[in-house]
Amino acid sequence: MTRPVGIILAGGQATRMGGGDKGMLALGEKTLLQHVIDRLGPQVDGLALNANGAPSRFAPFDLPVIADSIDGFAGPLAGVLAGMDYAATKGADTVVTAAADTPFFPTDLVTCLQAAAQGMAHPLALAATPHPDRNKLRHPTFGLWPVALRDDLRAALNAGTRKVVQWTDSHNGRLAMFPSEDAFFNVNTPDDLAKAQAML
Repeated sequence: MTRPVGIILAGGQATRMGGGDKGMLALGEKTLLQHVIDRLGPQVDGLALNANGAPSRFAPFDLPVIADSIDGFAGPLAGVLAGMDYAATKGADTVVTAAADTPFFPTDLVTCLQAAAQGMAHPLALAATPHPDRNKLRHPTFGLWPVALRDDLRAALNAGTRKVVQWTDSHNGRLAMFPSEDAFFNVNTPDDLAKAQAML
């Protein structure tokens, strides 16, 4: 399996942070987004940023910025579709997504997702971790997505699908299990940012 294109999902509205781009918040000596770039970059064949609004605000990162093609705030699946469409222009078969507010995700994210999807006609897998109450907890912004299904995803979004797992389950998406939920700790509130500083 060839290396996927990496898509960083930065399209969230950050309401619990008072709005704005969470990825621009400082964590240690770098922004949250820079931590994500540094982690995902070595695992993929090229990176792009999915974000809406003025792309110029991300100029310091020197990455392509791709906006959602679905109108309104359609959630992470719209970002996945934007990433698939971008990857198609690069001749890539798959994309891997990561959230811009999750700075500690595994450095073997891509290899584990690819291993989970081995043998699938259309490789589709989400990251997951063990969970005491629910057996396993899926992390739907961290996934391996087949470019071949982009028109199917577009149709689903236009029909009103918004939940990631609703769409992945419809295509028998698999799970890549990771040992610790801490790796997928994401920054939603000022308290979370303080916790991330401590984890750093």
